[in-house]
Amino acid sequence: MTDFLNSQNLEIFGQLSLAVFLGALIGIERRIAGKRAGMRTYALVSMGSALFSIISAVAFSEFIGRTNFDPARIVSQIVVGVGFIGAGTVIFQRSSIHGLTTAAGIWVAAGIGTAVGLKLYSLAVFATILTIVVFIILWLIEKKLIAKWPYNNSESEAGEN
Repeated sequence: MTDFLNSQNLEIFGQLSLAVFLGALIGIERRIAGKRAGMRTYALVSMGSALFSIISAVAFSEFIGRTNFDPARIVSQIVVGVGFIGAGTVIFQRSSIHGLTTAAGIWVAAGIGTAVGLKLYSLAVFATILTIVVFIILWLIEKKLIAKWPYNNSESEAGEN
């Protein structure tokens, strides 16, 4: 049991917890905005990305220099995998796109989790703050601009998920 609670594992548990917390913060805003992907989705995407990043950085560190192993490949595959999840949230209906902002948010949550997994904590926290600013502040600005826009149509981002 003491091996389970060693300092390296405690740091990893903290990283995963931070990734869940930061992802959930973004998810809270999405649920308040009435979007389908909420706290759990964003928290899991962020934590999953952190987990794969940690595995990349820690578990395979002994192979660096001995083979042509490149831990960055795991991180690059996070982007591909999350892109697949994001594609599932985008809906094209009657010449209108819905879910694109949600897909982008999920993609950013993966980046935040990756940053946490690679111990770039300040970057992860700042990216979370910027993401929430984009979701709230820019949405309010966009809503005002579109209300004044003479060519208001259904293809704008304002109606996205």
